Amino acid sequence: MIDGQNACLSALGNDLRVSIFLLFMFGLLAQAQAQAPDLARLSLREADALLVQKNRELQAARRAGEAAQAATLTAGARPNPNLSLGVGSVNPQVGIGSGGLRDKIIDSSIRIDQLVERGNKRELRVSTAKKLEAASGEDLSDVLRQQRLALRAGYYDLMLAQDKVAISADTAELYQRSLQAADLRLKAGDISGSDVARIRVDALRAQNDARATEAERKRAQITLSYLIGAEQRADEIKATDPWPAMQKTAATDLDALIERRPDVRAAQARIEAAGVARDLAKSLRTRDLTLGAQFDHYPVNPGYAATSGAGTGNTWGVFVSVPLFTQYYFEGEIAQAESAYNSATDNLERTRAVARAEIARALSDVIAAAERLARFQDSMLAEARKSADSAEFAYENGAIGVMDLLDARRTLRAIQLDAAAAQADHAKALAAWQSGLGGTQ
Repeated sequence: MIDGQNACLSALGNDLRVSIFLLFMFGLLAQAQAQAPDLARLSLREADALLVQKNRELQAARRAGEAAQAATLTAGARPNPNLSLGVGSVNPQVGIGSGGLRDKIIDSSIRIDQLVERGNKRELRVSTAKKLEAASGEDLSDVLRQQRLALRAGYYDLMLAQDKVAISADTAELYQRSLQAADLRLKAGDISGSDVARIRVDALRAQNDARATEAERKRAQITLSYLIGAEQRADEIKATDPWPAMQKTAATDLDALIERRPDVRAAQARIEAAGVARDLAKSLRTRDLTLGAQFDHYPVNPGYAATSGAGTGNTWGVFVSVPLFTQYYFEGEIAQAESAYNSATDNLERTRAVARAEIARALSDVIAAAERLARFQDSMLAEARKSADSAEFAYENGAIGVMDLLDARRTLRAIQLDAAAAQADHAKALAAWQSGLGGTQ
């Protein structure tokens, strides 16, 4: 009985442990699912968070920053000393003798040499590396700015494709209903076969357009999925944010904004690094010293000393080595550093000019896109819908022919697509304007 009770308790214990383990695993799975982004309802804020975490261009920029940090450590390292070991005065006829190493009839020496840099070379190297590290950090910020702009363009392209899919699907459904009604009216003798054929052609064209918009949405999903590192789940992505509202472009201090842009700051940091590197090249003309100390051991062997004249005992010595600039005075390194400084200066001016042109172009685009969108929202869409509704009513009551009805439908669909494109153009122009000012807000 007792054994049976123990067996039951052991089984219950095992079941309890298994249950606890399963609950733990289910908890981890639920936590992972809760942390995973819902790509089927992807907001722009969530897409931006995924961009920061998984974008490959950002990862490459981070690796470049890590390499710049390592270069700073390398620049600050002091030269290592050199240790030299050697033997000499080996007589091949006599040999090296017997006994321990110190009793061999050879001369042995040990020497240490240390390079001593002068002219603030180490400080200049560290300063150059730190400025390049700062430039690498600004490069990361600029890559983030550019990738966020690309993200917004991809997100808005997906929103446009989704709107096109909805418009095309509604149009195809409308034509399908019209075709079914036309077939019934043809059987009743209300319309001719040619009218039914025209409606059928437009219905087939609407189906082709709907399929084309599906392909466009697929391309937009693939583009956006790469930016957020979710290529394997591209089919799930659906943009859910509303279109951004129109904003007034207030007057700004353009010069100050340009100087705060990360690409301009990176170019400025590279000018500073090139200036220090130029000083480092000039410091090469300051001679470095190599200090050495040597210890020599001679075997205490009167017979050997008498025959070889090498002397006996231990000696030491110190040495100083100085390079002689008799053939070359580092003209090439100094000229190369001067050229690099001039190139960095030219690059800063080019970066400023590009930034100014980018901002001016973005401002012009956002103003034009806002005006175009306003015309669609204020009048064109409403008038097109009103005209299409009137044509539908008139056709149902026999007041117009099928060609007038189809023209009204085509006009409405074209204006709906143009209005969606205008909305996307305004959103992307606004994002480009904000990015040109140094970030996306």
